[in-house]
Amino acid sequence: MAKIIKKIKIKIMRKFFVLIVAISISIGAMAQMGKVTSALALIEQGTLDKAKEALDLALVNEKSMTNPKTFLAKGKLCQEIFKSTNPKFKELCPNPLDEAYAAYQKALELDPKGSVKKQLSLNQTYLILGNDYITQGAEMFTAEDFEGALKSFESNIKVASSDIYVGIIDSGIYFNAGLAAYNAKMYDKAIPYFIKCTEMQYEGTTPYFLEYQAYMAMTDTANAGLTLQRAFKNYPDNQDVLLNLVDFYMKNNKLEDAFSYINLAKSKDPNNYSLHWAESVLFMRQEKYDAAIACLNKSIELKGDVYETQFNQGVCYYNKAVEMVKEADVIMDAKKYSDAVAAANAVFIQAIPFFEKASEIKKDDVDALRNLKELYFRLRTVKPEFEAKYNEVMKRIEGK
Repeated sequence: MAKIIKKIKIKIMRKFFVLIVAISISIGAMAQMGKVTSALALIEQGTLDKAKEALDLALVNEKSMTNPKTFLAKGKLCQEIFKSTNPKFKELCPNPLDEAYAAYQKALELDPKGSVKKQLSLNQTYLILGNDYITQGAEMFTAEDFEGALKSFESNIKVASSDIYVGIIDSGIYFNAGLAAYNAKMYDKAIPYFIKCTEMQYEGTTPYFLEYQAYMAMTDTANAGLTLQRAFKNYPDNQDVLLNLVDFYMKNNKLEDAFSYINLAKSKDPNNYSLHWAESVLFMRQEKYDAAIACLNKSIELKGDVYETQFNQGVCYYNKAVEMVKEADVIMDAKKYSDAVAAANAVFIQAIPFFEKASEIKKDDVDALRNLKELYFRLRTVKPEFEAKYNEVMKRIEGK
């Protein structure tokens, strides 16, 4: 019986020993997790430096460093550091929002059962983190740190794309990301965001124009033109889209396309003076000055105080007269030559009122004054009063 009792006692002692070891391990882990509990309490109290000290200890302990709660606490601490206005606390973490996101991701990784995911969803943690990224992006954009702003907006998009995120992605963030990239001259990054905005029909035609300008900045005229065509397809009645198409084809010497869109635009808005002006520019490029003059007359009739319209009308008469002088130079008959020069001078005179009007509208403009100087000097023998006007305009030019 003694042997049996001894064996029983040994078994009991071993169990007791195992129990003691288990309790010791548990107490050790609990001690380290107590640092996490303390850190959370210190965060609530606003003593973020002390909270970080407690968490730093928990993050190097082999028991607590693998506990998802440790990283949840770190994420919360980092977000509070971002929100703090205390410079001392700001120094605790150079990139708090990215560190917060990394901490939450680590917590998820350490919790395959899904309790952390549920907790993050219930607490709307990613929604709050996403809003923090928006705030950071806006601050950076205002400070003209456009590359930093882009990273913040992109981080918001990444966070909001998670199935933990409670809510929907704000369409404006794509637009803001595009603007930040555009201002940073990172056009290749800006374009996909503007395309996303056009697909969502966010901000109407504006993303199309920004996408177009980005392509033009990259000297990608092919895609620039396609962008404007997409805009026209979706906004066929928008005059700004039409005018940009006309301007694009004019600049790229695709005059037939430009005329086509101008005629379409005029059919929708016949009293738009700028359309008649644009049409005149096309005729001027083809040196069809009479047709250009007719268009400019209509534009001036609709709105007479536009510098470019008045100036271009003067240019049309001036260039037309120059062509007439060239034709006169080959005439051998003295009488016919004299008549041809007189006819050219009469056209030169027609240019003067338009340059004078342009100079009145834009008083600091030198180009109109220089053209007037040349015309007054050329025609001073035809009309003696131009001598005084020549002297007057010279004074104005010398005074600039």
